[in-house]
Amino acid sequence: MGYDDANLFQRWLRRFAASGPGSWFFARVAHRIDKPVHRLTKGRHTFATLVSGLPVVMLTTTGAKSGKPRSVPVLAMPVDEGLAVIASNYGQEHNPGWYYNLRAHPEREWSWRDDQSRFRAVEVDGERRAQIWQTAVKIYPGFNVYEKRAAHRHIHVFVLERV
Repeated sequence: MGYDDANLFQRWLRRFAASGPGSWFFARVAHRIDKPVHRLTKGRHTFATLVSGLPVVMLTTTGAKSGKPRSVPVLAMPVDEGLAVIASNYGQEHNPGWYYNLRAHPEREWSWRDDQSRFRAVEVDGERRAQIWQTAVKIYPGFNVYEKRAAHRHIHVFVLERV
């Protein structure tokens, strides 16, 4: 659902999430709410999808250091090859943990709506990254705010290709 398709509350919530206080709050709280909602709805929804209308995937990676499975909700955009995810980490100083996990172990699985699929993560750059970024900003304009806030680092974009 694009930003313009969202209702008034969803647009407000997306703007709040992009703000400094909103980013701080959601970076620390969202995943703690999303996981139980994901379990309760048998993998069909996260809290974020229900209240914001954003396309959120439950991404399961293998820990870069621990080797243990790690599940985290991540905003995702459908692309021809599968799903695209952006390692913005709410514009914080460092990349999100799942970024390092995908770099170390690119094959794992996602749960999105009624679909559970295995994938191989491929980092994209150049024109393909620009296309995905443009689509992402139409869904969630907060990515532009995160890019400015995280100007000291490169925000990585991955395509999760079905395997």
